[in-house]
Amino acid sequence: MKILIAADMEGISGVTGWEHVTPGHAEYDRFRKVMTGDVNAAIQGAFEAGASQVTVTDGHWNSSNILIEELDSRARLNCGTPSPLSMVEGVQHSVDGVMFIGYHARAGTANAILDHTWSSKCVFNLWLNDLLVGEAGLNGAVCGHFNVPVLLVSGDQSVCAEVRDILGPVETVVVKQASGRMAADCLPPEAAQLKIREGARRAVERLKAGQAPLPFRLPPPVQVVVELFYTEMADKAAILPGAQRLDGRRIAFTAADMVAAYTGCRAAVALARG
Repeated sequence: MKILIAADMEGISGVTGWEHVTPGHAEYDRFRKVMTGDVNAAIQGAFEAGASQVTVTDGHWNSSNILIEELDSRARLNCGTPSPLSMVEGVQHSVDGVMFIGYHARAGTANAILDHTWSSKCVFNLWLNDLLVGEAGLNGAVCGHFNVPVLLVSGDQSVCAEVRDILGPVETVVVKQASGRMAADCLPPEAAQLKIREGARRAVERLKAGQAPLPFRLPPPVQVVVELFYTEMADKAAILPGAQRLDGRRIAFTAADMVAAYTGCRAAVALARG
């Protein structure tokens, strides 16, 4: 049984500010270590429940955050950027289930640590087939394209609620109760990681028993709408082949399937930033 662990950083234990997740800041190295610990907890739980293989994909910033020298030696690590499927790279290689570790809520969510959607400086909203999604929904839909269910998410209470609403009855591990965008009641890493380990074990046991959530599949073609922060960003993103300008800040395009929608979103954001 092959498990993919897709890791982000804003939802990692103890993270409450951008300084914790931004390379070059004095706090960043501390939280790289905590991130690696949260991921190791999920690896341990997966193997305890009978996983035969675990691959980790580092999905934050430049995808070079996890300390490979401290990673559980039984796992493999996808790192570096860009990769074909970015935050869920590896899901295309016959994976049985995916866990989202350290995830955050979509842009505009109240009481959610560092809420944003893909780019905290660029994307205001994202819709897939008229469904408002964040990174969890976007990445979950890519997993669903390959008929792979999302088994577990860890982060604050808001992302856990968001994932259950969109992806169904996944295992959730709340490692902090957010009271604002940059304030939360946090579990210490040791306590949070015990919860992650137990949640990962339950998630894989449910998968083995045929009780995992169904894959999140969007019917093709996929209609994508991206709302940017500023009109100038939409000016640039509208250059994307096949894109339609809806209004000052929104562009739209139609993709043949979810993988094409994913790569199109990434290209639109890259254009908007440029």
